[in-house]
Amino acid sequence: MEAIVLAGGLGTRLRSCVADLPKCMAPVGAVPFLEYLLEELAGQGVTRVILSVGYLREKVMEYVNGRPWPFDLAWAVEEEPLGTGGGIRLALSKAKEKRVLVLNGDTFFHLPSLAEMLAVDAPVAMALKPMRDFDRYGSVETAPVISGEVGKPLRVTAFREKKHCAEGLVNGGVYALDRDLFRGLELPVKFSFEEAVLGPLAAEGKVAGKVFDGYFIDIGIPADYARAQQELPELRNVLRVSSEVLATDADTLFLDRDGVINRYLPNDYVTSLNKFVILPGIPEVMAAWAKRFSRIILVTNQRGVARGRFTRETLDEIHRRMCAVIEAAGGRIDAIYVSTAIAEDDPSRKPQTGMFLTACRDFPEIRAERSVMVGDSDSDEAFARNCGMRFVRA
Repeated sequence: MEAIVLAGGLGTRLRSCVADLPKCMAPVGAVPFLEYLLEELAGQGVTRVILSVGYLREKVMEYVNGRPWPFDLAWAVEEEPLGTGGGIRLALSKAKEKRVLVLNGDTFFHLPSLAEMLAVDAPVAMALKPMRDFDRYGSVETAPVISGEVGKPLRVTAFREKKHCAEGLVNGGVYALDRDLFRGLELPVKFSFEEAVLGPLAAEGKVAGKVFDGYFIDIGIPADYARAQQELPELRNVLRVSSEVLATDADTLFLDRDGVINRYLPNDYVTSLNKFVILPGIPEVMAAWAKRFSRIILVTNQRGVARGRFTRETLDEIHRRMCAVIEAAGGRIDAIYVSTAIAEDDPSRKPQTGMFLTACRDFPEIRAERSVMVGDSDSDEAFARNCGMRFVRA
């Protein structure tokens, strides 16, 4: 697979947060935003990446050329601003494959399969993200394909201007394009891909859209750039854990909850639904785990109940909400075991093996040597060791 990353954005709206850097190089956590995109491409098996650069390109080049990547690199250099269309046209001239992925360098949209985008039979395929109550993005109008088959791409019919929308689809900034898309089109040197190409091609029925509900963020404004500082490192860790888990030969997956499925609250309990924040990427990886594992079992210490910080009814409500979100994404949790014990040496409390033994009674097929435990603490690791399971640290 071959991909183009549009990495020449000026980042004008981010100047108050990030000075003297192209937008794709804005620091997120300890690394530039671009690194998250390149890691995503590498993780999905992309073998060649073309970086389209312009503004302050030497900063992008110095960073990228100074690191090892598991793909070949090429550069498309804009000597003067060419607009989104001119930049894509220049980058496509460097492409080797007949069908090429194109990603915006300031958005991150986690798709379960980039290869699925390349397989769409249309000159332009675009990834669409469903959103509610938004006004920052224009909406994308679609129509069902003639066959009406479930899972088939939609036909993109029009693009609506930015205005408040209660519910709709937005452009996720990930495309699959034919390499010769611009052949025969009379276009200026500098032009907008969205206005000069996408709109007219959609009117001709040549643009398809696939809807994905994966994690999405656009760092183009300070508020979302600030949000990315926490969420993208969290997503990166979730994807690392998933890769390690899927690499095992286990058939039973045990999961801790806080810090694995939802955001851990230091020195506090998740005492209500509004404190329960599912980590970015968890719904998608839970869907992948559901296909891979015969049993997925949650084992969680929750002594906040016994200490009176919240009720068992509240805990059950949180777990119902958690399961609903996971199931809506195609995942599942087959059983939940909770220890509300306060004493560290209580048999039911991790790192003791009580919850594992209860699970083995309920699921006689479980074998410790064919199980893997994901947790974020030394107690979880000791639990796995005491049960005879492998351990992956979140």
